Amino acid sequence: MQTIAPEPPPSASESRAARIGARLRAARADKGLTLADVSASTGISASTISRVESGGRQPNLDLLIPLARALELSLDELVSDEVPDPRVPARRSRADGRVIYSLSKETSPNQTVRMVIPAVPPGSSPAEAPSLKTHEGFEWVYVLSGRLRLMLGEHDLVLRPGEAAEFATRVPHWLGSADGGEVELMCIFNRDGERIHVRAQTEPDRRVGR
Repeated sequence: MQTIAPEPPPSASESRAARIGARLRAARADKGLTLADVSASTGISASTISRVESGGRQPNLDLLIPLARALELSLDELVSDEVPDPRVPARRSRADGRVIYSLSKETSPNQTVRMVIPAVPPGSSPAEAPSLKTHEGFEWVYVLSGRLRLMLGEHDLVLRPGEAAEFATRVPHWLGSADGGEVELMCIFNRDGERIHVRAQTEPDRRVGR
């Protein structure tokens, strides 16, 4: 009976190349990019990128630096053997009177935030008509509490707790309270969503469900 010798275990350099390749492939897939997309942005051939991702080619700095830049990764994220700390540092900010709690690391390709739209104080002057804005990207929102008013293009909607919406943010949009009460929601958007909003045409101030 013929004995089949077991394959030798991969060397340390082969294991390292496989780990780096897997991280590159995962980052590319997470961003929805093809090999051709990364090739176009780095000048590295798609076949070379494929070999690096499969662990068939030892990656050097001439390859890793442009690939990491194209995929918005740090070299440490690519080559470190340490498991990164999964905790997200607390970050709280304000924008247009809203309190925003960042729930993702700044390097994450998709950003998740918890947003609180404060209630309108009793007796305050009427709010100005909503100003619809637009930017590149895609957004998903989920209402935790309150009644959210979503103006999106020609739509004027009210979302209640447990309801969600997703939309391309190149369409003029606005989020606010539907009845003047506090609204708490979760938002997920890609990194394009962090760009500065551009003012778009303002629609008439009409309230749904009032």
